[in-house]
Amino acid sequence: MKHIVLTLLCLGISLAAFCQRVITVKAGDAESLLAAVNEANKVNADKDAPQLFVLIPNGLYDLGERVLTRITGHHIVFVGQSMEGTVIQNAPDAKNEGISKTAVFQNRGSDICFQDLTLSNALDYYSCGAAGRAVTLQDKGTRTICNRVRLLSYQDTYYSDNEQCQHYFQDSEIHGTVDFICGAGDVWFEGCRIVTEKRTTDGHGRDVIAAPRTSETSWGYIFSHCTVENIVSDFEYARGWHTTPHCIWLYTTLLTPEKLCKTRFDSRGMRTVQNDFKEYGTMDATGKNITPASNVVTFTLENEKNIVETILTADEARRYTIKNVFTEWNPVKTLKQVEKKARQLWRRQ
Repeated sequence: MKHIVLTLLCLGISLAAFCQRVITVKAGDAESLLAAVNEANKVNADKDAPQLFVLIPNGLYDLGERVLTRITGHHIVFVGQSMEGTVIQNAPDAKNEGISKTAVFQNRGSDICFQDLTLSNALDYYSCGAAGRAVTLQDKGTRTICNRVRLLSYQDTYYSDNEQCQHYFQDSEIHGTVDFICGAGDVWFEGCRIVTEKRTTDGHGRDVIAAPRTSETSWGYIFSHCTVENIVSDFEYARGWHTTPHCIWLYTTLLTPEKLCKTRFDSRGMRTVQNDFKEYGTMDATGKNITPASNVVTFTLENEKNIVETILTADEARRYTIKNVFTEWNPVKTLKQVEKKARQLWRRQ
C-alpha cells in the first residue's frame, strides 16, 4: 500500500510539473537542485516536449565531489535569480582530474538553456601539477544557449563535446587558463567577457583561451564583440587541438593588449597545423582599433608547416553573421522568448 501511495505521489509531482511547466528549487539546497534536474529529465524526455523551466533562487548549491550531473531531457530552461548570486559548484578530487571526468553538468539534451547563474568547478587547480582539467559544462547536446552565465575554472572550463553541435553564448563570462574554451562544433560567443586567470600561482607561464577541434562543421568558434580581461599571465587567442580547427575574433576589446603574445595565436600545433584562425576589428579599452595590418604566422608540428595570414579583410569579416552560421536555428529569437517568460515566472514567486 505504501508503495502505491508513493508511486501516486511521485506521479502527481511529475504531472504538476508537466502541467505548469515549472519546477522551483529550494534556495541553497543542492539535493533539491539535483531532484529538480532528475524530474526535468523525466518530464521532458521527449525531444518534442514543450519548454520546461527550472527556477533556481540565489544561493550556493554545493555538490561536493559529485561530477557529471547529467541533463538528458530536452527544451529545459535552467534559470537562476542572478548570475553572481546563483552558484552551482562542485570540487572534484584533484587525483581524478580529467576533461571527461570532472564537469559540474554533462548535457546530453537538445535545446537546453542556462540563464542568470554561475557554474563553478573548484578543483584545486594549482596543486595538480602538469594538468588540472576541471570542466564546468561538458556539452554533448546541441542548440544550447547560455545567457548571462558565468563559468569559473582554470583548464578546460567549457567543453563543447559534440562534433556537429550548435551553441550560443550571450553576455556571459568565462574564466580560465589553458584551453579553457575547447571542443568541437559551431559556437557563437556574443558580447562575452573572457577572463584569463593566473597560469601559475606566481603568474608565470602563458594562457591559451581557445582550443577548437572543429571537424564536421563549417564555422567553429566565433567571438563577436567580446572583451578579454587579463589577470597576470601572457595569453594567446587559440591553438589547434586537432582536425581543422576554426576560431574567429571579431571586434574584440583587449583590456591589456600588451599581454597578448606576439603571434597572437599559438603557432605550435598539438595534433595539426591546419587551422582557420583569424581576427578583425580588435580594439583597446578606449575603443581604438589596434588590429595589425598583417599578422602572418607559421604554424608548425614537427616537420609540417602552415603559413597563414590571420587578419581578415572587411569583406571576409562580413561573412560571419549569426544567420549565416545558424541557418536553421534562431537562438536570438529563442532567447528573447525565454527572457520574457523567465521575468514573468520570477514575478510570481
